[in-house]
Amino acid sequence: MNTIDKELESRRGEIHFGLEVLYNLNMRITGWDIPELDDNEASKKLFAMIEEELAKLKKEVNK
Repeated sequence: MNTIDKELESRRGEIHFGLEVLYNLNMRITGWDIPELDDNEASKKLFAMIEEELAKLKKEVNK
């Protein structure tokens, strides 16, 4: 494991926490806007959106 791997691995929990906050916040806001929200459907769509945006970011960063 090189230095970059060690650094990133040491922050894995922080990265997970940031993603968890992003997910939970968006689910909460969506629930406020749609009282009869189907949590399962919203969760699937939110994860798909997050994955799409991560793919876009990855493409931008790796130009």
